[in-house]
Amino acid sequence: MDKLHEKNEKLRRILKDLGRVAVAFSAGVDSTFLLMTAVNVLGDKACAVTARSVFIPAGEQDDAVRFCRERGIRHLVIPVDVLSVPGVSANPPDRCYLCKKALFSRFLAEAEALGIPFVAEGSNMDDLGDYRPGMKAIAELGIISPLREAELTKQDIRDLSREMGLPTWDKPSYACLASRFVYGETIDNAKLARVEKAEEKLRSMGLRQFRVRLHGDLARIEAEPEKIVFLAEKREEIDQYLRSLGFRYVTLDLGGFASGSMNRALKPVTV
Repeated sequence: MDKLHEKNEKLRRILKDLGRVAVAFSAGVDSTFLLMTAVNVLGDKACAVTARSVFIPAGEQDDAVRFCRERGIRHLVIPVDVLSVPGVSANPPDRCYLCKKALFSRFLAEAEALGIPFVAEGSNMDDLGDYRPGMKAIAELGIISPLREAELTKQDIRDLSREMGLPTWDKPSYACLASRFVYGETIDNAKLARVEKAEEKLRSMGLRQFRVRLHGDLARIEAEPEKIVFLAEKREEIDQYLRSLGFRYVTLDLGGFASGSMNRALKPVTV
């Protein structure tokens, strides 16, 4: 057996040992693979749990509901007012810790009420390298991270997802809308809607891996390097639309898309 499938077998053993589990499900690459593996191993002793939150675009939430409905997977959808969580709307550097602590506390309570002893989440080995305060909350609450325990990387998960025929195997990486805000920028419903609509526009133009980052009244677009010329050619259309949403300035980041780029503000400037 090759290394990839050894890791997959390890994951299956981990899940089997849990007995019953609720998988935090966002319909992204990692959580979809984890959920389907859990269902394959545990059957109806595995279920999905999803937060309905303003931090998650409506399309992503609809995808999660549809995926579970089409496959007959038990799915708990829990409304969570993340902006009412103390400290979250102020967007400090530990915002993700505050948010994840609140969300996963709710998940644990819902699972416990159903007699499910474990909640699992989909972080993988590649998530260990960046600043991720949410991981601290997950550890404090005793949330299980089976993909990391099985030492699966993002590429491993994509490869195995493709073997399983999952539609998410080549889905672009995703992060919650709060990650679009520079630290210290107050987050509110209007600003979240502005970012979501801006990204919907770019997605409708054929972009896949990109972000619209908010810096006050400035929108900074990050996209794959090969799309930069395309965006420059479409600059008038994009500028006009984003200005109509309320952005005063619209910029294109020549560095291209970078996951977690807002964390640069937490590090010393290097030249």
